[in-house]
Amino acid sequence: MASPWDDLSLLLDSPVSPSVPGRGTIKDKAGFNAGEDVAALRKAIEGIGTTEKTLINILTQRSSAQRQQICKVYKDVTGKSLVDALEGDTHGQFEDILVALVTPPAQFDMQEIRKAMKGAGTTESTLIEILASRSNHQIKALSDAYLQETGRALTNDLKSEVSGDFGKTLITLAEGRRDESKNVDAAKAKADAKVLYEAGEKKWGTDESKFIDILCHRSVPQLRQTLVEYKNLSGKTLQQSIESEMSGNLEEVLVAIVKCVKSVPAYMAELLLKSMKGAGTDEAMLTRIMVSRSEIDMMDIKAEYKKLFGRSLYSDIESDTGGDYRKTLLGICGADDKA
Repeated sequence: MASPWDDLSLLLDSPVSPSVPGRGTIKDKAGFNAGEDVAALRKAIEGIGTTEKTLINILTQRSSAQRQQICKVYKDVTGKSLVDALEGDTHGQFEDILVALVTPPAQFDMQEIRKAMKGAGTTESTLIEILASRSNHQIKALSDAYLQETGRALTNDLKSEVSGDFGKTLITLAEGRRDESKNVDAAKAKADAKVLYEAGEKKWGTDESKFIDILCHRSVPQLRQTLVEYKNLSGKTLQQSIESEMSGNLEEVLVAIVKCVKSVPAYMAELLLKSMKGAGTDEAMLTRIMVSRSEIDMMDIKAEYKKLFGRSLYSDIESDTGGDYRKTLLGICGADDKA
């Protein structure tokens, strides 16, 4: 079966995300009043029994910047942080998603990365998902938050967690040094495609360092042109070549980068399906993607989800999750697009 990733025909005309603002499902609420929201939240939390509906309505219908103002006023008024109040009053997945919503985006990314590196074994898939899909600006913000929280550089900690070419790729991504110019140099794209072809398909054994260097440093528009040139040259897509030449975590991270170059929303849609497919739901992944993309490209993710899987993201969340956790996810997802 042809993969949706094999079609490069529209690649050069599609928008370079996430530079297009306003594709989120959550936007600033008009007539926002932090004081009023805090009063309502306090009543919901401090009353007899928690009024979950109030928590969900307020926290999924305010932008992240507005939620930060709510946190500040809450602390000023009660002397307690809203995170502590939520943690004391809710539990399970519902607690996790509400806390994620009131955590600043860079801080949330940083916490997820720390969690992925903590304890025995590293959760490589989380590191791949975050580092392959974030812009330089987002990576710098999460690295700053990491340094502030731990007193150590993220790249240093990664060195002790991941090794080999896979480690090298993640560390290069974590440096956030991808070129961000919009100009495309067609000759350079042809030359890069040739380098990649000669480092992989054409060679006995693969020269991984060439793949890492080109895929982690070139701009998205430049890489899109390179993907087209590569297919012209080799008859295969670069993704197909990576999948046949490499294996394990290195294959996974390089494929993730290629997918994000093509379409971050389609990559996220694929991960959302994965988080809900099969036995048991990967709630941590589901929560992370829904919260972290809610103001960036969730509308595009919903559209890609529908296109790729023929179902609405809303209805899949509805049938796969339950209770207040489900209501919160659906609040972030926005209107159903069943039709």
